[in-house]
Amino acid sequence: MHEATRKATLIGLLAVLCWSCTVGLMRAVAEPLGAVGGAACLYTMAAVCIAVVRGRKGWREVARWREMHPAYLWACGALFVVYEICLSVAVGLAHDRSQAMEIGLINYLWPSLTIVLAVLCGQQAARWWLWPGVLICLWGLARVLGGESFSLPVMWSHVLGNPLAYGMAFAAALLWPTYSLLARRYGAGFNAVGLYVTWTALALWAKWLMLSDMPPMQWSVTTALQVFLVGSLTALGYSCWEHGIQHGKLAVLAAASYFTPVFSAFVASALLQVMPDWSFWQGVALVTLGSLICWWATRSPSGGH
Repeated sequence: MHEATRKATLIGLLAVLCWSCTVGLMRAVAEPLGAVGGAACLYTMAAVCIAVVRGRKGWREVARWREMHPAYLWACGALFVVYEICLSVAVGLAHDRSQAMEIGLINYLWPSLTIVLAVLCGQQAARWWLWPGVLICLWGLARVLGGESFSLPVMWSHVLGNPLAYGMAFAAALLWPTYSLLARRYGAGFNAVGLYVTWTALALWAKWLMLSDMPPMQWSVTTALQVFLVGSLTALGYSCWEHGIQHGKLAVLAAASYFTPVFSAFVASALLQVMPDWSFWQGVALVTLGSLICWWATRSPSGGH
């Protein structure tokens, strides 16, 4: 791996640490501010953080939007906005904190799905055990949704208890791999994450203004600090990931991200003061194992990357 590629990969890996904290904080912000209002606040903060950090360089890059490939500017932008709305609103719409953690785990199917999509699109070679790895991920998800039961009717009834939230979580798990691969192919070195985050904030505020029966936001010092923290981590995470997927080693980044479900579950459990049952932790372990197997299937026979 060349030095520039290695550096870009390491920068991309920082995103994994940032994202591990976001699901718990998203839920903590959504409770006093609402599912849509909380998401609008946190992405507004993220947009401000990106603008401050990148400064003039960021504005100069956005000003070059005509030079960006349309697939990157518009298609990736749309995928990014819809993904962010799906994830943040789904976490906010969860009936309780335990369900929010389940929704977070569904979202973290994306590491294995990124590799699967890369293989199907011809951007990545893989060996046959990629598919058992995917099945293990799905088995882990079944453990989470089915609890102690492996009954499909039980899992289906669990999902139907909050179909919008679970549906948006599944959509998010599919949208992010699609965005990552398109950004890698058409990004051409540009980084429009600041613009995308701003679009996300504007879309969420527009939705919030259209909701007529929303309860008032309950602000406090703790809530304001949480909004600042999750906005900062979101900004840092996506900026690092954007650089990593365009210039780093995609298979390594996808592999490292298999730690995200584990880290996220532990951090969310601590932040939200929730201790899920044993079947949830089994599901986390299986999703992690399946993602690792998917990554291993992309390695060359000599062990290189």
